Amino acid sequence: MSTDGRRVVVTGMGLVSCCGKSVEENWKNASAGIPGYDSIKAFDVSEYSSQVAGEVSDFDPLEYIDRKEAKRMDRSAQFAMAAAVEVMKSLDGFDYDGKDIGTVIASGIGGIKTFETQHSNLIHKGPSKISPFFIPMMIADIASGLVSIRYGLKGPNFATVSACASAGHGIATTYMMIEQGYTRAVLGGGTEGTISPMALGGFCSMKALSTRNDDPKGASRPFDVDRDGFVMAEGSGLVLLEDLEYARARGAKIHAELVGVGLTGDAHHITSPAPGGVGAVNAMKMAVRDAGIDPGQIGYVNAHGTSTQYNDKSESEAIRTVFGDKGGPHVSSTKSCSGHMLGAAAGFEFIMCVKAILEKTIPPTANLDNIDPECQLNHVPKKSIGKELEFVLSNSFGFGGHNVSILIKRFEQ
Repeated sequence: MSTDGRRVVVTGMGLVSCCGKSVEENWKNASAGIPGYDSIKAFDVSEYSSQVAGEVSDFDPLEYIDRKEAKRMDRSAQFAMAAAVEVMKSLDGFDYDGKDIGTVIASGIGGIKTFETQHSNLIHKGPSKISPFFIPMMIADIASGLVSIRYGLKGPNFATVSACASAGHGIATTYMMIEQGYTRAVLGGGTEGTISPMALGGFCSMKALSTRNDDPKGASRPFDVDRDGFVMAEGSGLVLLEDLEYARARGAKIHAELVGVGLTGDAHHITSPAPGGVGAVNAMKMAVRDAGIDPGQIGYVNAHGTSTQYNDKSESEAIRTVFGDKGGPHVSSTKSCSGHMLGAAAGFEFIMCVKAILEKTIPPTANLDNIDPECQLNHVPKKSIGKELEFVLSNSFGFGGHNVSILIKRFEQ
């Protein structure tokens, strides 16, 4: 394979979340600091300690796929298909060779709603009532497979699974494959559809979720002294990454350039970050080295910023270690608007970073009323700010000690 370090650019984006069903709608709400999550309506949550989530309301899969297909897809895969439809508009009119384009769509959990439904069939009706589509609907890689089948994408095709860093690993892996010449382009990102009784109950048992049920729109408040947990959310964020020369040859519109990634492990604890955020520090430093720049050139960090006590404190320490205690890049967490999309979170946040560069605007951390003294950073609370950005960093971390940092650059010829 080639080792000439091909440049990797972003040419297409697709997004479905509680903040909207397109990239522009999501950006409009996130940049205005308008949360999309609310009280859960999908099922009765009266016995749950947390009753808030980022549901994609009024989502109709039949706008993207036919009825027969929809019945054979978990909600997580339906979201991926919807996001892929928006992404693939960037290839309209281009007669691509499917062998040139791969598909890497991550998921932290896969088809858990399908698992719950079919397990109920087993318990109440017996094994003969388990759907023959149960396995392909449930497995975490199926969204990647379904999208590749629909669009005839015959390049590398797989899923990455690393909890809340899943989409980050997917995008980072995609970048490395294109850079090293394994493929010319990849449709990648993440998808998740986990707002279900079992998933909600599991996170409630961990005491990881916000219980601000009487103020649902204020439930996610990263870096705020009164934060009390994250808000689980669903959706999909996908991007089309291409070898620059491939993109130029077809006259593609180029939104940004991906210039560095950092991938590390904490080797510390199944859920808590390492002391001092050392794994996050190493990931950010690795991404900076990969890009060949100085940390001071980074103007904005889209933080993992989950709104949990441990993550926000640890990530704040890590950012200060990398960038210094004074000044430093502006920092915000768009999970304050989107909620935490788990394995799809990095897809949403990567797109927010690209839009921040294009729109010369840094989206805010909504609900950041009182900054935690242990989370002192150059925050952007509640309202976006205008800023010309050359380099933007996106952080994603996951249970198991998984850390991903991705560096995005304003595209220049």
